[in-house]
Amino acid sequence: MNINSFTFSDYLSADFNFEQTAIELFHYQCENNPVYQKYVNDLGIDRDKIQSLTDIPFLPVEIFKEKKVTTQKSAEKVFTSSGTTGTATSKHFVYDIQLYQQSFIKGFERFYGPIQNFCVLALLPGYLEREGSSLIFMADHFIKSSKYEQSGFYLYEHEKLAEVLLQNERANIPTLLLGVTFGLLDFAEQFSLKLNNTIVMETGGMKGRRKEMIREEVHAILKKGFGVEKIHSEYGMTELLSQAYSQGDGVYFTPPWMKVLIYDFYNPLATNINGKGGINVIDLANVHSCSFIQTRDIGEIFNDGSFQVLGRFDQSDIRGCNLMVV
Repeated sequence: MNINSFTFSDYLSADFNFEQTAIELFHYQCENNPVYQKYVNDLGIDRDKIQSLTDIPFLPVEIFKEKKVTTQKSAEKVFTSSGTTGTATSKHFVYDIQLYQQSFIKGFERFYGPIQNFCVLALLPGYLEREGSSLIFMADHFIKSSKYEQSGFYLYEHEKLAEVLLQNERANIPTLLLGVTFGLLDFAEQFSLKLNNTIVMETGGMKGRRKEMIREEVHAILKKGFGVEKIHSEYGMTELLSQAYSQGDGVYFTPPWMKVLIYDFYNPLATNINGKGGINVIDLANVHSCSFIQTRDIGEIFNDGSFQVLGRFDQSDIRGCNLMVV
């Protein structure tokens, strides 16, 4: 993999090999990312013995709160996590913003088709009230790409949002309602709709606004409030440039350049390709940062590579990308 001539289309080519590319990125980032290099060296890992995905060491996600995790001296964009009051926030220094744009455009299209064919309504209070959100950046691009002029952001204007949803329903306009979980719950408690042309997609996150709830409880409320059979979900985080999507029942699938592995609760360096444990994410779009992130989410990976998020480790920060508790 030639980093200097790399384009995102390399990940979509017929001869793309995920494992080979991941190992090449591992060596590139070990050489050029001082934070990841030190982490690998401190573990005493022989880089020449990295032969498979499960050999690669994953950088703990909280290091993004403490260090500048990058292979470059400059950044085109800096994304920050929401955090909670009094806690440190993660910073993701993005050298090439086009990699992020290509990732979220191609990732969404893989599961839903061209974004321009949807009216995009974003109910993202909390994210809209601060700067540096990667989710807002993505939603803004989706809204601007939509061919429907009624696409837009909504803070707390629930009545206006309900009106647009019903208008779209009457006009048979395919609609994507992208919402933070607490915002969707607040809306669903005020209105009772029956939507046939709308994808309701939650992005996770109570952000201290409501008590934590298990996914089944949240989705039952949302399905009733919006009158839909399935609640879709997006799994992403500040430290990543790619997203996994669930089209119902909390089962997520990744695009070809993203993969989720499992690490052992009692030995975080032991990585497996399936089973239950902590979630490791390989995000090949993170070319100039770190592609190998050890999250504090707990999950289960199935034989087809799909996964569920079951909760998060005790003492972990409440993170915007997480929804469930064990």
